[in-house]
Amino acid sequence: MAKTKVNLQTLSKMKREGIPVSWITAYDLPFASAAENAGIDMILVGDSGGMVQLGYKTTNPVTMDEMIVLSSSARRGAPNTFLIGDMPQGSYEISKEKAVENALRFIKESGCDAVKCEGGRRIIDKVKAMVDAGVLVFGHLGLTPQSTSSFGGYNVQGKTLKSFESTVEDALALQEAGVMAILLEAMPTAPAGQIAKLLDIPIYGIGAGSEVDGQLIIMHDLMGFYQSFRPWFAKCYIPEIIGEFHKHITSISDIRQYGRENRKDGLFAIAEIAIAKYIEEVKNNTFPGTQYSYPIKDMQLEELTKSKYWK
Repeated sequence: MAKTKVNLQTLSKMKREGIPVSWITAYDLPFASAAENAGIDMILVGDSGGMVQLGYKTTNPVTMDEMIVLSSSARRGAPNTFLIGDMPQGSYEISKEKAVENALRFIKESGCDAVKCEGGRRIIDKVKAMVDAGVLVFGHLGLTPQSTSSFGGYNVQGKTLKSFESTVEDALALQEAGVMAILLEAMPTAPAGQIAKLLDIPIYGIGAGSEVDGQLIIMHDLMGFYQSFRPWFAKCYIPEIIGEFHKHITSISDIRQYGRENRKDGLFAIAEIAIAKYIEEVKNNTFPGTQYSYPIKDMQLEELTKSKYWK
């Protein structure tokens, strides 16, 4: 029996009922298939694939054609999971027409259910154009990797009053423009949680603490495949689940026959078990916890509480 794909209504219902959403990046058939089998709510085909799959030093060189290939592969691996295509740098900033054209490529050529783009008020006309064209759009605020030069590098956002209020105002503008959800990246728990409380649409996090409406993780961080660096908020699940895999594999009398019949004798099974563990920890609110969240100093938090947006 095929899994039931989440949609706009179910994601809104999960926010209202306080049920955390689990999502993960995947860029190819095997990992997307493992994620779907494990029961993931959503898959993001991130432009991070340019780094972890294609070997670029940043996400900036990634092209639309490359994203279409990666997204199409992920869709074939996860036909019953809500799939989001990440619009790469240069695919939406140039004009409203270009934004709509490329967003529709994700939908028509790769079978994506939605697209994601970085930025707030500065791209609001492009966001509105995509929404008006009938495309489901996710926003992305906080640390936006395509624009790291404007932040002075990969720095945590939302720690100062100016940064927090600017992010809130971007989020409100995106909500008004019609985005279905927003991803916050690299923010301490308290300011990210305030944004989740303030907005009606779901607010998800990647390195944004435990008070948002769901969590995203990079597949290659979860699996321990990407060697260049691992962010503070990224957890590798392999050390925790390898014993479970060992118990599973040693209980089988004929490994060769089992592998031929089930293909659950190697890395695919390990990936599925690791993703399932991640989903479990998201759902019971043990991930990210304090260990995989960014800290904030008391004096910084006190300044934020003076904001007109602080509830």
